[in-house]
Amino acid sequence: MGRRVAVDIGGTFTDVVSYVHESREITLGKTLSTPDDLIQGILSGLSLSGTGIDQTGMLIHGSTVVINALIERHGARTALVTTEGFRDVYEIGRINRPDAFNLSFRKHRPLVPRELVWEAPERITAQGTVRSPLDESAARAVAREVRESGVEAVAVAFLHSYREPAHEQRMAEILGEECPDVYVSISSDISREYREFERTSTVAANAFVGPRVSRYLSRLDDALRRPDGSAPVLTIMQSNGGLCDVGTARRQPIQMMESGPAGGVVGTIDVCRTLGYDQAIAFDMGGTTAKASVIRNLTFPQASDYFVGGYAEGLPMRVPVLDIVEVGTGGGSIAWLDEAAAIHVGPRSAGAAPGPACYGRGGTQPTVTDASVVLGYLPAQGQLSGGLQLDGAAAHEAVAAVAATLGLDTIEAAAGILAIAAASMANAVRAVTTERGLDPRDFALFAYGGNGPLHISLIARELGVRRVVIPPYPAVFSALGMLMADLRHDVVFTDIRRLDGLDEGHLESKLRELEQACHTKLLDGGVEFREVSFVRAADMRYVGQEHAVTVTLPPLTDGSAIAALKARFDDEHRERFGHSAPDEPAEIVSLRVSAVGALPRPELTKIATGFTEPEGAARTGERDVVFPGHGALRTPVFQRSGLLADNQLTGPAVIEEGTATTLLRPGDLAEVDGYGNLLLTIGGGQ
Repeated sequence: MGRRVAVDIGGTFTDVVSYVHESREITLGKTLSTPDDLIQGILSGLSLSGTGIDQTGMLIHGSTVVINALIERHGARTALVTTEGFRDVYEIGRINRPDAFNLSFRKHRPLVPRELVWEAPERITAQGTVRSPLDESAARAVAREVRESGVEAVAVAFLHSYREPAHEQRMAEILGEECPDVYVSISSDISREYREFERTSTVAANAFVGPRVSRYLSRLDDALRRPDGSAPVLTIMQSNGGLCDVGTARRQPIQMMESGPAGGVVGTIDVCRTLGYDQAIAFDMGGTTAKASVIRNLTFPQASDYFVGGYAEGLPMRVPVLDIVEVGTGGGSIAWLDEAAAIHVGPRSAGAAPGPACYGRGGTQPTVTDASVVLGYLPAQGQLSGGLQLDGAAAHEAVAAVAATLGLDTIEAAAGILAIAAASMANAVRAVTTERGLDPRDFALFAYGGNGPLHISLIARELGVRRVVIPPYPAVFSALGMLMADLRHDVVFTDIRRLDGLDEGHLESKLRELEQACHTKLLDGGVEFREVSFVRAADMRYVGQEHAVTVTLPPLTDGSAIAALKARFDDEHRERFGHSAPDEPAEIVSLRVSAVGALPRPELTKIATGFTEPEGAARTGERDVVFPGHGALRTPVFQRSGLLADNQLTGPAVIEEGTATTLLRPGDLAEVDGYGNLLLTIGGGQ
């Protein structure tokens, strides 16, 4: 495979990790993101990592292009074609009102206005049979009206097309003939699940971002071209934790929504295998947001529902997405005062431009990073990634402005900012643990991202978690995780059948059909892989219920699979909701199949072993660091690259590396394992 390179574009930084399989050499590049031209940030990161395009065999790319376009609503002017009589499905949506007493509540805002919604005469039944054939002359007239409307993209969502997509496929052909310059997306290409509103919302979003993503990927492909016209194999990180080819990404850009955070979850699972853990909490704190996800049994945590903009007012998406909860708290999150002079942190962020005040790029508002400089967690002077020079005086000035309004001194205000930020980030972890019946204290907490290691001790204390892992290269860990990802294609097919009386042969036949379709998709992508494996699951519920839970399917070999499946469902329902009904009948709602095409993975090398006490070369100095409750303490500073396996550090201590800083609070204990992971025991050094 030669050299493989992963690129992760975040809201503040663009991360590049380059890996050479033969030598196991890893080089890093981290630079400020360039929102006006993301490709410039990629090229800068490649340059900083010392990686040339001519040396690269595969480039794996994760980006915020899709999610940013949806949140900011900077997409294409989009039309929607739906079944006659169902024009208002997208606008009506669900009659949900999560907060009955919120007088400011508003429903979702569709990406497609009603005047750009057309109806086509056709009808497929829920069983997949044709009730009314597609009226091709009327469909062609609709296509001409779509062309005359001047839209850039059009989505097609016909009733029950998840069971039989022929009408949607023919409508796409007609649109292609009449509107050759318009981006066309059909719902059955993206989701074969029922629920009309969710499918419509998903395909509308896919069409909305499609032209922008297609142009971006075309420009990226051109930028990666060598003088002889060749280019690295370009693959895209998907929200499901796997990779896809660039052609699939152009057709289904909606699969890229959480591509960056997904890389961190993949990397966490890989490190868990090395450490012998079967469950963990992946926690990623970057410059703009913090994200948390729970890993159990070394499997990808899949979300049952995903909403862009939140459950209450957001747009639902029906695509496989890793279960990741995100809060608007990162290193660049701004501390601000409301009308009552109460202090808040985030979700507003200083971003890459101008960035925190301490970056010296014109920022004046206090951020989490500025508060960290004031307390000594970061040095008042020094160089950060991307050539940034820290400006301690600017950080003090920004935080002092908030402190004066609150009647506090600067140190107290900085400590308050970090306490509020830690509480917010702890809530993200609780959202994927406590709120789902899980105790975070039962998990190891993996901290990465440019700011995760700096703040994780305070967050862990907030949660009562004792075990924390800081993996190697934490600031670019999501990009490193992308190098550990495999090709993946998921299919979900709605086929509602009760378990009692279900024929195992029928179930096995349908699953094999779905597996073959997934395998074909992987082969059509043109990216070579070593072998393919399949993961089978089913969405299940008790008869009469509305919503389902996902259950891994047992082998369908010995005639007892249906009983085993029912028992698994009862167990999963009990764990999720606290109760089950073993005597009640259950049914399968949808079948899920994932095809995984294995790719070579980075092999991390072991580090040299040393004494328990770090050698003198690892200690680079000391500085005053303020710890609430302890005051200012003279704290030793260590260079992570100088630490050896079996070294132990007791807090307070600061461990610096090129792109991140780990802070040990008084009483914390850190041990270095054979692969360079920092294994923290919160309060374990007391």
